[in-house]
Amino acid sequence: MKRKTMILNIFLALAMAFPSCQKDDDKTPDNDSALKLTIQADATQQTIHGFGASDAWSCQFVGKNWPESKKQQMADWLFSTEKDDAGNPNGIGLNTWRFNIGGGSAEQGADSEINDEWRRAESFMSSKGVYNWDKQQGQRWFLRAARQRGVTQFIGFVNSPPVSLTKNGKAYSSDGNHYNLPEENYSVFADYLADVALTLIEQDGISFEYISPFNEPQWDWTNKGQEGTPAQNEELAAATRVINSAFEQKNVEALIEIPESAQLNFMYENGGKPGRGRQVYSFFDPSSPDFLGNLSHVAPKVAAHSYYTTWPTDNLASTRRQVNEAVKASPKPVEFWMSEYCVLEDNEEIKGSGRDLGMNTALYISRVIFADLAIGNASSWQWWLAISPYDYKDGLVYIDQNKNDGAFYDSKSLWALGNYSRFIKEGMQRVLVTRSDIQTDEQSLNGIMTCAFASEDKQEVTMVITNYLSSEVPVQLSLDGASVSGPLKVYLTDGKSNNNLAYQEDIAAGEQITIPPRSVVTITNVE
Repeated sequence: MKRKTMILNIFLALAMAFPSCQKDDDKTPDNDSALKLTIQADATQQTIHGFGASDAWSCQFVGKNWPESKKQQMADWLFSTEKDDAGNPNGIGLNTWRFNIGGGSAEQGADSEINDEWRRAESFMSSKGVYNWDKQQGQRWFLRAARQRGVTQFIGFVNSPPVSLTKNGKAYSSDGNHYNLPEENYSVFADYLADVALTLIEQDGISFEYISPFNEPQWDWTNKGQEGTPAQNEELAAATRVINSAFEQKNVEALIEIPESAQLNFMYENGGKPGRGRQVYSFFDPSSPDFLGNLSHVAPKVAAHSYYTTWPTDNLASTRRQVNEAVKASPKPVEFWMSEYCVLEDNEEIKGSGRDLGMNTALYISRVIFADLAIGNASSWQWWLAISPYDYKDGLVYIDQNKNDGAFYDSKSLWALGNYSRFIKEGMQRVLVTRSDIQTDEQSLNGIMTCAFASEDKQEVTMVITNYLSSEVPVQLSLDGASVSGPLKVYLTDGKSNNNLAYQEDIAAGEQITIPPRSVVTITNVE
């Protein structure tokens, strides 16, 4: 047998779990020191819709100006589901891509008062009601590249309405409290969103499944750091009703995604922003004056961002428990989608500033993903900047801050996300895992975190194990309720340069194992 990079100790609780791999005379006895994990394939939780990232803001330059070979490699890292000859994935297989429908600050240039040109965005609307469909070519390159690599779920999101429609003629807010769009322009904005959706189908073959008209309405957006606008719940509701009517009239198939809460806690409490919080209740309880759950084009989900709720770990857990409880209590059934995250907060363990291509940030992110999925019950998980030019922990792929060419780098954060995104396919359901140490998900946040997923027919399974410890941990895995035949494959992301979602080996019944320290491991039969 070839020398193993990892030692894996897998046994079967039921003789039929791997019928094609039974070797009764060659089984290794159970290891009493191993952590015993059992995937309960019939104990189904939420359905997973996928994993994604956004094109803001670098893709406008990379997609338009950078050499073809470099941007093709970046697209492969993000979207590819192919493998090399050694069985290593070429990319992380994102199935969701967020397209920033810009507000027009790029055309304003310095007059936009957004000093960083990398945070300005073009708009398809050049003046009120007048379109220029030649805009956003760089971002549209990535739309097409994503589609060519099998991405099926596209989301158009808005930070600011077009500047020709806003109250102050800018893509940022002047008052920090109310929507930067006068009510008389709601219908023009609604038609604009509908026309963007229809035109990108016609010109690029891209069909948006969702349009997100608002972004983090709790923040004031007065600092001119990027495009953005606050909104009161009642303003958001009024604008959504107009958008819904426009989508009906123009036969737009896309659904409206709301509310893109700036932090998870705004879904269930005011959080110091009266009139802008308690958004699960505000929009999906029929007793609320801002109820939107009866509209034909409003998606039955609440989208929110995991920022500033990840530390300490008891807050990480409790916030997500409360999100799960609020969503489950909603009179109108909705799902929770975690639609944006990168490392912003500074704490004892990590700081947002300072680019990190290594495992420390990757492990922190893997823990947030685990908590959002296993504790928050998220049905989708999406990263913020797919490609970043910044000295910050906000990217999956990093580039030199050059609009035309430069060096580019993958990161361990990219590949750690890939441990989830590459092998947890759309439509799989999260299933419960029992542990011999009887730790809850909350108790495991500084140690061994495990989450598992199964296809509807129980023939495909994926388990992701995050080892936050500085020591290796022996593991024994069994399956209960799955109809899996054949071997499982093992993939590893750790601090070694060659272990980027790296294929390790096929696992059959009776083989032994240890999870390496400070690593993310996927065990799966999903190809």
